[in-house]
Amino acid sequence: MDILYFAWVRERIGLPRESVETSAATVADLVEELRAREPRYEAAFADLSALRVALDQELSDFDAPLDGVREIAFFPPMTGG
Repeated sequence: MDILYFAWVRERIGLPRESVETSAATVADLVEELRAREPRYEAAFADLSALRVALDQELSDFDAPLDGVREIAFFPPMTGG
């Protein structure tokens, strides 16, 4: 599955995207796997309330199942102006 990182999430991790193999059942499970990789992922996912997630380009929740998902995007909340 492809993971896309945007804005400060990309800056903290140092990658715009990556492909991963995972057995995670939910987005939250995947985040825990990523956090365990190394400190830069821990920093990026330290505060999930400051993040949004999209599964196959549709906004979703961190408890959403990953079954059949091909792309996950993590990004900060958007603000208008």
